[in-house]
Amino acid sequence: MNDRTETLEFQAEARQLLQLMVHSIYSNKDVFLRELISNASDALDKLRLTAMLDKELAVDTDDLHIAIEVDRDARTLTVRDNGIGMTRDEVVSVIGTIAKSGTAELLRQLREAKDAGTSQELIGQFGVGFYAAFMVADQVELITRRAGEDGGTRWESDGAGTYTVTPIEDAPQGTAVTLHLKPADAEDNLHDYTAEWTIREIVKRYSDFIAHPIRMAVERPGSDGAEATTETVTINSMKALWARPRGEVEPAEYHEFYKHVSHDWSDPLETIHMRGEGTFEYEALLFIPSHAPLDLFSPQGRRGVQLYVKRVFIMDDCDALMPNYLRFVKGVVDAHDLSLNISREILQQDRQIRAVRRRLVKKVLATVKELKTAQPERYRTFWTEFGAAVKEGLIDDSDNQDVLLEILSVVSTHDEAELTDLAGYVGRMKDGQSDIYYATGENRATIENSPHMEAFRAKGYEVLLLTDPVDEVWVERVGSYDGRALRSVAKGQVDLDTEEERKEAESERERQRAEYADLLGWMGGVLADSVKEVRLSSRLTTSPACVVGDAQDITPTLEKMYRAMGHEVPKVKRILELNPTHPLVTGLRKAHEQGAADSSLAETAELLYGTALLAEGGDLADPSRFARILADRLARTL
Repeated sequence: MNDRTETLEFQAEARQLLQLMVHSIYSNKDVFLRELISNASDALDKLRLTAMLDKELAVDTDDLHIAIEVDRDARTLTVRDNGIGMTRDEVVSVIGTIAKSGTAELLRQLREAKDAGTSQELIGQFGVGFYAAFMVADQVELITRRAGEDGGTRWESDGAGTYTVTPIEDAPQGTAVTLHLKPADAEDNLHDYTAEWTIREIVKRYSDFIAHPIRMAVERPGSDGAEATTETVTINSMKALWARPRGEVEPAEYHEFYKHVSHDWSDPLETIHMRGEGTFEYEALLFIPSHAPLDLFSPQGRRGVQLYVKRVFIMDDCDALMPNYLRFVKGVVDAHDLSLNISREILQQDRQIRAVRRRLVKKVLATVKELKTAQPERYRTFWTEFGAAVKEGLIDDSDNQDVLLEILSVVSTHDEAELTDLAGYVGRMKDGQSDIYYATGENRATIENSPHMEAFRAKGYEVLLLTDPVDEVWVERVGSYDGRALRSVAKGQVDLDTEEERKEAESERERQRAEYADLLGWMGGVLADSVKEVRLSSRLTTSPACVVGDAQDITPTLEKMYRAMGHEVPKVKRILELNPTHPLVTGLRKAHEQGAADSSLAETAELLYGTALLAEGGDLADPSRFARILADRLARTL
């Protein structure tokens, strides 16, 4: 060994942290190559900048590159760059010390972590950088020479607590890191990092868009018995479309990149290319797909966009950058000032990331709003595919509620074929109409045939027809639009008469209330387990009865949704409304006047309530009893 070799010790806490690294804190050991390539890319960038600032520095920056060299027999892998390099003192301060501060606190948290998953999140808060190499190597050697200096430095360590530093004379400019690889071990997620396809796969996943070429010598078999040849190839694309001005990118390039990041077979519906400048710089290239993925509503579905830091891939599905209701948006965000090893937990808390998220969301929603105005057919495609997911934002994203209401489209009774928005509904409201009426149900046919719709149809009032499960929630959360309440046709009292019509009908209503008082009280007692009140209806014109809720009650559908999610909610009794002009109801009143004790009248009341539930698409509490009573009644008619 060179007599000028120095043997130095890691700091005590840094040594403990290094041991944690070596013993598989990271389950995905492939990141070591990402770290080394990223360091090499930084060194190339620093050399270019230094050469621009220091005109006396005699360096060649025409062929800045990264080389990956493999020796399968010796089982070594070398990552080499011709960048800025390091002095001996820089080697000791940058490589010899894992961290400047925070090591003790990190170690405390790691010791308290209950499982490996928690440990991995914690280590993600700490820049592992160069030391990721010890996850896959028994011995690491670094040779470096600072640009503009004559001598170089060799650094070596087995990660056991000490390292050596030796001056050398013939080091090339830049830095070369050589890993003496551990044997491949599938159980420990250690791949064969001398295999060409393994290296290509890792580079493609993590470092494909690094701005500098990553070169590797590959062996090509000879043809017709000829000897094999060795060829140096570039294994990264360097095509970071997001870093190029939009005017310089062809639509075909955007479409190809979208298919690469989304694994979709079709072209995107819309491309969003944006750049954020100021205190936190980033570029974003986002895509709105042309069709919804099959897992759009699956809890295990892919969420969010890809996160890069200075063209280095960090993570898939970065949900911190995009809210769940925009989970279908694909693409990349390339941040300039984040750590390579930032964790999901830290991302959720990072103030700058939250600011980027706000800008991305506003840009996506503004793009959809522009589509709605300028390209209605493309907007219709968007809303048909993703509208049900976007409406979730009306529940979760109060900051953007106004713009979400602007881009909202729904089916209504106004037009059988075309969607409408809330502004269009308000513009068509009748004179004197103060509320926006809506109805919810499984499908349009069920809603339109519901007894709740009869008075609205008779009076010519437009009703929004909401058929997505999320509709039950967002209309309650939003409450109003443009100062007008969103009101369910199946809740509360309905009175669509004008003041003049109301005065003309008042005496008739008083007479009906007096005539039906006894029947209503009796039916309220018979159906006490199912309803909280029986009253006369002003919303029915052809059906005998309907079931409605009080204005503040949750709907049966919402009640079932809460129960399905494991929430305990009290059973909500609803109100049975009777149509006083229907023959069945008038006949029931007369029969009750003649003999209230007749048990068949109670069964008729049950049938009336059951048919009202079925008419709105509801569920019977005891279907078999309903069917038996109905069959008995039908048999008596034959």
